[in-house]
Amino acid sequence: MIVVSELSDEPLDVAAHLDAVASASVGATALFVGTVRDIDPDAAGRVVLLEYSAHPDAADIVTRIAASVDTPEVRVAVSHRVGDLAVGGVAIVCAVSSVHRAEAFDVNRELVERVKAELPVWKKQVESDGTSSWVGLGGLT
Repeated sequence: MIVVSELSDEPLDVAAHLDAVASASVGATALFVGTVRDIDPDAAGRVVLLEYSAHPDAADIVTRIAASVDTPEVRVAVSHRVGDLAVGGVAIVCAVSSVHRAEAFDVNRELVERVKAELPVWKKQVESDGTSSWVGLGGLT
């Protein structure tokens, strides 16, 4: 069951995602929180900001991705941030609950990997000296 599936230009609430997948019938919850880090192997200096932008269809696509991993025994809450995020900012939250831990882990990992590969959200990486580059271009291939 998909309980949350969205793109947001507001900060993502990790606790709200956990609450969304909570249920008396589940025994396990797997959580992934992706944050902006200050290093990148391809960057010459320190990363200070990521500017996320999205294709107009991205909200529908994240829902479609979530639906593709949906099974009757799992509850899914996934959101991706757009806009400017400083180091430490939360870029993606994915919470999956199920009766057993193995399924929660497996579905969570699959969902995160699919979002990274297929969601048309792009990021411009800004370094401390003001230089920038587009990284992690994916989706709509």
